[in-house]
Amino acid sequence: MEGFGGQLPFILLIFVVMYFFMIRPQMQKAKKEKKFAEELKKGDRVVTKSGLHGKVFDFSEKNNAVIIETGAGKLTFDKSAISLEMSQKLNAPPAEKKK
Repeated sequence: MEGFGGQLPFILLIFVVMYFFMIRPQMQKAKKEKKFAEELKKGDRVVTKSGLHGKVFDFSEKNNAVIIETGAGKLTFDKSAISLEMSQKLNAPPAEKKK
């Protein structure tokens, strides 16, 4: 029994490290993606996780989806299919070149 008492702080330390390096960042990323999807508005340029580029045309609240206008027409995607990182890169102002 004494061997387990010495290992308990080590096991707790492992769980704390896992929480701060794995679980917490994933929860924060999910929260950011949810906020991004809620703040989408008509005319926003977006990229889906599958790589489709387009503009938000309309929303389907019934299906929790967004209608994206592309060069090929209008397509409906779930809001969760919009890529936060790629859409932010697409909408970021161009970086100024150094002389």
